[in-house]
Amino acid sequence: MKVEILSRKLIAPLSPTPPNLKNLNISCFDELAPPTYVPCVFYYPANGEDHGGNNVERSKKIEKSLAETLALFYPLGGRYIEGNLSIECSDEGAEYLEARVSGSLSQLLEREEFKTEMWSRLVPRVLQPENSPLVTIQINMFECGGVAIGTCVAHRIADAYTVGTFINTWAIACRIGIEKVHCRPSFPFGSLYPPKNIPAITSVDDLISVRAVKKVVRKSFVFKGETISRLKEIATAFDSNQLLKYQPTRVEVVTGLIWMVLMRVARAIHGHLRPSVSGLTVNMRGKTTLTMPEYACGNFINLVIAQFVPNDESKIELHDCVNRVHDAIRSAVEDCAKASSGDELFSLMIKKMREGDEAWRKSEIDAYMVNSWCRLPWYETDFGWGKPSWVHGVDAATSPGTVTLMDTEDGGGIEAFLGLDESSVLLFQQNLDVALTGN
Repeated sequence: MKVEILSRKLIAPLSPTPPNLKNLNISCFDELAPPTYVPCVFYYPANGEDHGGNNVERSKKIEKSLAETLALFYPLGGRYIEGNLSIECSDEGAEYLEARVSGSLSQLLEREEFKTEMWSRLVPRVLQPENSPLVTIQINMFECGGVAIGTCVAHRIADAYTVGTFINTWAIACRIGIEKVHCRPSFPFGSLYPPKNIPAITSVDDLISVRAVKKVVRKSFVFKGETISRLKEIATAFDSNQLLKYQPTRVEVVTGLIWMVLMRVARAIHGHLRPSVSGLTVNMRGKTTLTMPEYACGNFINLVIAQFVPNDESKIELHDCVNRVHDAIRSAVEDCAKASSGDELFSLMIKKMREGDEAWRKSEIDAYMVNSWCRLPWYETDFGWGKPSWVHGVDAATSPGTVTLMDTEDGGGIEAFLGLDESSVLLFQQNLDVALTGN
C-alpha cells in the first residue's frame, strides 16, 4: 500500500491564548516523561453513517473542530522550550497533514502483514518535541472512502489520559459542535508541582541501543473477555490468599500472562531461568490525596516494577506472575496515597524510574515495559461518521519487550501490541498457545 502526502500545514487555535497564559511551566512529573511522542491511529470504515459528506466537506469540519479544540487545550498549540522547562503558548498551531492511501481499509485490517507494516506510515514522523509542533495529525483517506486518523502528541506534556481526553474532545466538537463539549481541561501541574531541573534518566533511544537486536517485529494479540475471565480462574485456583482476597484486574492478568510467556521464551533461549523485571505504567489520577481538578491534563503516571529472581525451586506459573504484578501495583499505589506533598510523591516516582533504568541497563536481567492505555475512551472517538473499528498505539514495537495494552472494541477484552526480537516470535507464539490452554 502506498501513502502519498497531499498537503501539510499548521492549524492554529481558533482564538488567541490570553497574555497571562502565554507561558506554562512543565511539572516535575512531566520531567520524568521521555522526550518522544504518543502516537495513535483510529480506523473508520466507509459506511452509511457518514454524515460528514464528501472528503472536502469532511476535511473542513475536521480542521475547524481541531482549531476550536486547540483553543481549549491551548498549550498543545504552542512549542516546548527545553532550556526553560516550559511551553511557550504561542498559538503556532498543530501540524496537519492529509494523505491518500492506495487500496481499501478492509484490505489493510484483514491482513496482519499490512496492519503491522502500515502502523508507522499512518502517523506523522516527528522525532523531538523541542521547537516542533506538540500535536501532529495525519488524515489518511483510503480509496474505499474509509479514513485512518493518525495522531502524535508530545509526551513531555501529555500522558495517555491527556491524549485520550484531547482527541475525544476534538471528535465531539467535530460531530456535534464545540458548544456541546463539556470538557474544560486545565493544566495545573506545572504551578502545583514545579519542575526540579533533574538530569534525564533514560531516553527511548538509550533503551533501544542497550537492548539492540537485529530486527524488531511488531505483533498484536487479542485476549477476549471470556479468555481473560478463564485466565483469572486459573490464576486464583492456586493457594494464593492475596489473589483470592483481591481479585486481579484484566490488566494485571494480561500483564502477568505476557510476562510469564516472555520469561519462558528467555529460558528457552538461554537454557535457564534469568532474573526479570516487568515495568507497568499506572494512571495516578484519583489515587493520591493531592489536589486534582477535573480534566487535569499533563503527565501524572507512575512506573510500577514487578520483580522475579529465580532460585533452584523456581517455576514460572501464571498465578505467581499475576500475583507479583498485583502486589507491585498495590504497594506503589498505597505508598503514593500516603504522600502528603508533591515533593514526596515525586521522590517515590523517581525512585521507581531509576530502578527501571538500572534494570534496563543490566544485560543479565530481562526487562520488559508495559504501557496500559485501558479504561480510556479510545473507541468512543466519533467524529461524525461512526465510532472507530480499530484503535492502536504505534510506539509498542520500538524495542523488544515493550508492550502497550488497549481495550478491545467491545470493552471487555484487551489487545496487546508487542515489540519482539525477530528470532523469538515463533517461540513467543508457541509458549502463548500453551499458556492459554492452562499449562
